Amino acid sequence: MRRYYPAFILAGILTACVCAQGPAIPAQHVMIYHEPGRFGGWPANNGIWSWGDEIVVGFHWGYFQVREKGHAIDTTRPGGSLLARSLDGGQTWKLETPPFDAAVVPVDCPGGIDFTHPDFAMTLRAGSTINSASRFYYSSDRGRTWKGPFKLPLFGQKGIAARTDYLVNGKRDCMVFLTASKSDGKEGRAIATRTRDGGKTWKFTAYIGEEPKGYAIMPSTVRLSSKRLLTMIRRNDGPCWIDAYLSDDNGKTWQFLNRPEADTGWGNPPHLIKLRDGRFCLTYGYRTKGYKIPGSEIRARLSSDRGATWSDEITLRGNGGDWDIGYPRTVQRSDGRIVTVYYFNDDTAKERYIAATIWDPGKGQGPAR
Repeated sequence: MRRYYPAFILAGILTACVCAQGPAIPAQHVMIYHEPGRFGGWPANNGIWSWGDEIVVGFHWGYFQVREKGHAIDTTRPGGSLLARSLDGGQTWKLETPPFDAAVVPVDCPGGIDFTHPDFAMTLRAGSTINSASRFYYSSDRGRTWKGPFKLPLFGQKGIAARTDYLVNGKRDCMVFLTASKSDGKEGRAIATRTRDGGKTWKFTAYIGEEPKGYAIMPSTVRLSSKRLLTMIRRNDGPCWIDAYLSDDNGKTWQFLNRPEADTGWGNPPHLIKLRDGRFCLTYGYRTKGYKIPGSEIRARLSSDRGATWSDEITLRGNGGDWDIGYPRTVQRSDGRIVTVYYFNDDTAKERYIAATIWDPGKGQGPAR
């Protein structure tokens, strides 16, 4: 059974009662970016990073345009990337303009990146087409300055559409999880890759699952132990859903685990994080199946057994104006509450904006560590 908590307005802040277990604590829907005539979208394509209550999230902006089909963005006009930074756990945000210019040609990375630096952040970006190379940037000062763009190889694939999903293994050792083109050049299938020399060279590790008829893209990965990894994959083969895959050999091989969400409507990428109490939190969007049909939602599920089973669906935010919403990224702040960032719209004829829902995952007994 799905849990849904209707929203109400209080003291100028949109709030709703959202709690997985125990007494509900009002959840806040906080505006991050909303500009008249502009489109804000796709945090999942950019990334989120946190250091206690300091949170940085990336997203795209463009010019808003109502269209009969497709995203409500004017593709004939310029757009770009923005970062939003919060120093108070997502309550307030300030915008920053990063140097992520897609027109700048990426260069070879000299290596030597310290992935374990306490203020490290990395963002991975796709090229202009499915069958093109991708790039990455990194920061050692919490995203205030960035180095790059640096080339990502094709890993023997026809194309790589990178989004930000990585696991730090050591000072020079990092795994990156990407979307590759399928053998027919179409989108796409998930792969695992790795560098052991601080980003100078990258090696293909494995495909995650068999090549699909539709697509299996945009992995979101957590580490369970020194060798065990769990990733969530966005699936589309007519219907859209989320699959979980497990690796017991540090990404060399993968096995299907289960299907945490059987229906994401018109499809949305997952984001998986491990909570401090040992539970897992999965966030994603549900897109109504139609271009101008209202009712899209931002949703979550929790797991107390390392992803073997999942809680009932939790609706973090409902009543989306149409399908053009979602792509969430989520972090846990110092007081245990969750900050989920996504793009949203209240009406199909109005701007798409970036917002955050700050919510309480309740208290749960996670698995023994």
